[in-house]
Amino acid sequence: MAAEPAVVLSVDPIRSMQAEAQHSGRASWGHWGDQPDRYDSWSNHSNRLVPVYTFGMTLQSVTGKNSVYRSAKDLARLYGRVPDNTLNPTANYCDQTDVYRLQQEAVAVGKTRIILLVFDGMDWTTTRTAAIATTGTVAYREGRGTGLSFQDYRGAPTDYGACVTSPANSGTLFDVDAQAIHNPGGTAAGGYDPLRGGVSPWDAGGDLRYLMGRSREQPHAVTDSAASATSLFTGRKTYNDAINVDVRGNPIEPAAAMLQRQGWAIGVVSSVPVSHATPACTYANNVSRDDYQDIARDLLGLKSISHKTDPLPGVDVLIGGGFGVDVENDQGQGRNFEPGNKYVADSTLQEIDSAVGGRYRMALRTPGQSGATVLAKAAAEAVAGKHRLFGFFGIPEGNLPFQTADGDSIPVNAPPESPDTQDALKKKYSVGSPYTPADINENPTLADMTRAALDVLGTKQRFWLMVEPGDVDWACHANNIDNCIGAIRSGDAAFRAVVEWIERTDTWNTTVVILTSDHGHLFVLTEPEAFATPD
Repeated sequence: MAAEPAVVLSVDPIRSMQAEAQHSGRASWGHWGDQPDRYDSWSNHSNRLVPVYTFGMTLQSVTGKNSVYRSAKDLARLYGRVPDNTLNPTANYCDQTDVYRLQQEAVAVGKTRIILLVFDGMDWTTTRTAAIATTGTVAYREGRGTGLSFQDYRGAPTDYGACVTSPANSGTLFDVDAQAIHNPGGTAAGGYDPLRGGVSPWDAGGDLRYLMGRSREQPHAVTDSAASATSLFTGRKTYNDAINVDVRGNPIEPAAAMLQRQGWAIGVVSSVPVSHATPACTYANNVSRDDYQDIARDLLGLKSISHKTDPLPGVDVLIGGGFGVDVENDQGQGRNFEPGNKYVADSTLQEIDSAVGGRYRMALRTPGQSGATVLAKAAAEAVAGKHRLFGFFGIPEGNLPFQTADGDSIPVNAPPESPDTQDALKKKYSVGSPYTPADINENPTLADMTRAALDVLGTKQRFWLMVEPGDVDWACHANNIDNCIGAIRSGDAAFRAVVEWIERTDTWNTTVVILTSDHGHLFVLTEPEAFATPD
């Protein structure tokens, strides 16, 4: 069984560190971006290599001599061309599209359970920072590392590597209503230059401007979560904003939908809205990641803008955030947008409810009731009644409450008028006010959601499950290292829930677990010891 790492910090110094850095605008122990004298100069993604951990299989078929980055022919197939300065005859890293190929390999050798954990926005540096904060020691400076459950678990054959996340391109324009692309190829092409980005995730020689996509000499596009998740689940590079469509807007069938046609059950779990980019890419098709209500229709088996006459069958389990986020207008969702819930249209919620003849047993955030209890009860009733399961929770921002580094949910607040939130992304993803007791009680944790999904899917002979600790990305956009560490630890708890289920059911011989990220951010850790236990 994966043992829970003990947090050794007896007070909350990391919250204090974040608060001081946020207030003063600088920190000796680290910074976000390429400006060491400014704590928060970059709030977006980066082209850093990100980690890949496998359990129940190895990475041998896609790394080392088998890396696509060693072959011009393979790169041309992957990107549609050989990107500048990307061919690397000694590359040991793989591409995130190889995660799709690993899933294919697992099926080919007879695996009947595929579980992916996609830590949105987590890279090697933030993983290491979380490991140091968890154990209180600076235990490694390169490699797989130790301190978190997914780093230390050895209950199954396991492997570790790194992958490239760059998209086919950025800057593509599209029409949501027509589901059409205006400028295939966009404005900036993808690729990965190891001399600028680093040959490993811990390579200290990386050009930070390059990793931000701001190098004038080599401006490779930086991915968003939609293009990267499409790569993970379909094996295809595409443009930023795409949900399982290619660079020309043609639909691509993801692994989950393909397996569903072969009789597999499908589950999707996220700590952020259920129709956000990563959960969307497990199953839906859309030219725009922002067309949330139509994406939810795809996920839940209803007619959508992409499947007007022949809807997708829908997933068996969908659990995540977005509850209570109501808006009157949203131009990004096209003419068929319905005022009400932003992420799942109110009419969709009504139609899918098993209480009125729909296919889903509903578990919604309920005033005065424990979210974990509401969800577990609904999962049991879904199994008993042979229903699917839909869980809808969250706070007004759409996500589950952030866990922070010390395990509580008391993040540093950044009110909209604060200088820390003048940046649009930081303003969007910063915590604006303290959580209420109801926010904590009425929402399950990501681990609770994972257990509920496994309770339902575990009754099936074959299943595919994706679990997303999506709040890692939100914390990084907010330049909040306290929330980032807590979100990684929350995802680590979900990993433990997965392996505990596998061990309890004695199914490692038929199960593969792949844990990775869709992209990195750009936190630079300059004093690792600051996150360790004081003497």
